[in-house]
Order: sequence, then C-alpha cells, then structure tokens
Amino acid sequence: MSNFSLNTSEDPIFDLIKQEEKRQAEGLELIPSENYVSANVLKAMGSILTNKYSEGYPSFEGLNWSEAETNQRNHETNFNWNEDQVSTQILPNYRYYGGQTNIDRIERLAISRAMKLFHADHANVQPHSGANANEAVYFAWCQPGDKILAMNLGHGGHLTHGSPVTRSAKIYNFISYGTTESGDLDYDEIEKLALAEQPKIILVGYSAFMKIPDFARIAKIGQKIGALLMADMAHVAGLIAGGVHPNPLDYGFHVMTTTTHKTLRGPRGGLILSNGNIASPLKKPEHTLENIPILIDRAVFPGTQGGPLEHIIAAKAISFLEALQPDFQDYAKQIVLNAKALAKNLINHGFELQGGGTDNHLILINVQKSFGIDGKFYERALDLVGLTLNANAVPGDKGGAFRPSGVRLGTPAITTRGMKETEMQQIADWMKQVMDLCLKAGSEENLSNPEIKQDLEKIHQAVIALSIKFKVPGIKE
Repeated sequence: MSNFSLNTSEDPIFDLIKQEEKRQAEGLELIPSENYVSANVLKAMGSILTNKYSEGYPSFEGLNWSEAETNQRNHETNFNWNEDQVSTQILPNYRYYGGQTNIDRIERLAISRAMKLFHADHANVQPHSGANANEAVYFAWCQPGDKILAMNLGHGGHLTHGSPVTRSAKIYNFISYGTTESGDLDYDEIEKLALAEQPKIILVGYSAFMKIPDFARIAKIGQKIGALLMADMAHVAGLIAGGVHPNPLDYGFHVMTTTTHKTLRGPRGGLILSNGNIASPLKKPEHTLENIPILIDRAVFPGTQGGPLEHIIAAKAISFLEALQPDFQDYAKQIVLNAKALAKNLINHGFELQGGGTDNHLILINVQKSFGIDGKFYERALDLVGLTLNANAVPGDKGGAFRPSGVRLGTPAITTRGMKETEMQQIADWMKQVMDLCLKAGSEENLSNPEIKQDLEKIHQAVIALSIKFKVPGIKE
C-alpha cells in the first residue's frame, strides 16, 4: 500500500491539474456546455463514496409515496419531501450488495430533490451521462428498428439523436426534422413526419438551438399518434430549474433527460425525469406510457448500466439543493440577460448569428458568412487570448466536422463567476479584435507572425486582467 503515500510532486498529473486551474482562472470559458461547480460538489465527487458498489435501487416504501405522487402530478410547488425522514430512515432496498444504509439515504435525497426541482413524478439519478440517459429511454420504450423522430444534427440536434456514427442509430430508425430559415423548429415538418411515419418517440432536444420550443404544440402532435414524448433538455435544464425556460413535463411530455452539468451547474452526469406510475423495479410492468418510470428504471439498471457512481450521485444531490435556492433563479435570469447582451454586441460588430440572436444561453455564429473564415481557425485564434469556445456546424454547412462554418458559445460559466452585461460588451470587443487579426493573418500559420502574435498577446493580457477579478468556484487562492 506504499503507493497511497506517493508524494504528489512525483506525479506529473498533479502539476497538470494545477496548470488547468491556472488556465481556468486566467481565461474565460465561453463553451455553453461547460460551467463551474461549487466547492461542496467538488468535495462530494472526491469522497470515499467512490469505494462503494450499489447496483440496484433504494426503496421509498414507508415515505408516503402515494401523497408525493399525487402532489407532483398536480405540480404543487409547495410540495417537499421531509428530508429528515428521507435521510434517516432505514428502509428495504432493491440492491445486490450489502452495506447500503448510507448509500440509500443519499440516493433518495438526490431523487427527491430532482423531483421537486423539475415537477416530476420520478427521477432516475444513476445515468453516467446524458448519452446514457437518452439510450436508456430508447431501450425502455422501443424495439430494434422502431422509429424515433428527432432533430437533425446539422440543424442543431445532438449526436445521440440519430447521428449515423452512434450505436443507437444502428439499433433504431431515426427520422430527422429540421429548422426554418428563421431558426425555429419546423413544426409543420414535425407534424407531417409524425403522421406519416408513426414514430414510437418524438424527441425534442438540441445542442445548438437558440429559440424556445413550443412544447404544447409538439405534445398535441404526439398525442395524435400515441407517441412517447421525450425532451432532451441537457443544455437548458438550469434555465428550467431557474424558472426562465418552460418545463416540457408541464406540457404533457412523458420524459425529460438532461445532463447535470452545463446550466444546472452540477457534476458531469445524467438524469432522467418522468411522469407516470411508480413501483418496484423488480416487477416487470406492462409496456404502457403510464408505466414509463418503472420501464426506465429497469432500462438503466440492469438494462444499460451496472454499478452507479454514488460519489457523483451525492454531488448531484448537492447541486439539486443549490438549484432549489432563490439565488439560483437570479443566476438563471442573468445567464439569459448576458447571452442577449453578448449577442447584441456581436451583431453590432458584424457577426451574423443563427436565428438572429438568442432566447436562451446559446449563441451560434456563422463566421464563414460573416467574415470568410472557418470556425476552427477562429476557435484556435481565440484560444491564444484565453477565450474558449468551440467550432460548430451551421444549418446546411459544407465545411465538414473539422472545418465547420460556425462557432458556438454561451454564458453559463462566465455568469457563474459574476459577470454581467458590461463584461459582455468587453468580450464582444475582444472577439472582434481577434477576428480582425485573423483576417490580417489570412491563415492559422500566420498567427505566429511576430506582429500578429504581439497583438494577440496584448489582448490575452487584458483577458487575464479581467478574469482574475472574477474568481472560479472551487479554486483555492
């Protein structure tokens, strides 16, 4: 066991972690799927809970589940689990290993907090990622070859919604819908495809879509054909929790999947929320929409995953409690205010934005159309000054995965650090200055030209000066 006392100075991993801390502290994270977690979330992720196997589920027997179900169905916002009861009672469980008393209590807290946060009848907190959460829902409801109607990746959808390179696309028959010229969902196309193809699932979800979906309209379409209504809200879950974005579960959707990081500001992981009957996952239920929560539990374990990551589930529970606090609503509002301010300033600098702006935290810029350079060139130039975003395709893009025409950015992480509209103006100014240097350089290779390199370094120093005024949570001084 001598390796347990290894001096951290002897392993370069710890030096690299310190270098990453410095990069985060001295730069601005504009990737919309990234954020910063609290010190308490970090503490849970690094806890001894990682030592424990806990395949299976905790029980809620004895916790007045029927009352919880009734209240959640009515979406009573004043409903709350008695957390003392949830965290102290020793109840039966559906686990395959012993020693689960504390694990059960932790997981029940995570489940109950997620249910309250998102007005759901049930929550499965075990998915290791958003991709795992999506695949578990497909597995719960569909048979191989069944049709799933989802958003086209090229129009802002996600890889797990039917991209041919994924495993799920080889199992299920994905049919894609797109967006209109104005950047909104093409609801007429969705209805036409739903009626013609009769998919088992209608899925609303995206990674580069700046509008607010009309969930009620899509729900009516799904009800016409008896489809499972599924929303992948990985990007906007924090906005939903903060009350600045509609919740699809309030509009007739059966299932909502999400990651627990991004705008929700928790650890990296997945979450599945659902409405319907709650019962023991040991008993195989009928294949009905009403039983979707039980079907999902069985699809997560043992269907698609083994042992849950209880240190991450504890961190999820902490982040859910943080999101239930009043100041999280202020945070969510500021994310959107910042995104709108940043979008407006970018437009003023000549950047052309997909959809003409944003209604959430996401911004997609067509830099090829705006200035004649590709997204990867611009991404790499911005990296040199400490502004981090990602190259991203735009609808109808001909540039390919590694040379797309756009870049994607957002405001969750910089809002967590306390930045507001004034800083959005400054960031937009820097982005225009870097774009001008890209145009002057003409190619990525010429960014190393001494004159251009010097100008980029001046911007970099200004970015550092602003960044260090706004601390990164969890990084010690």
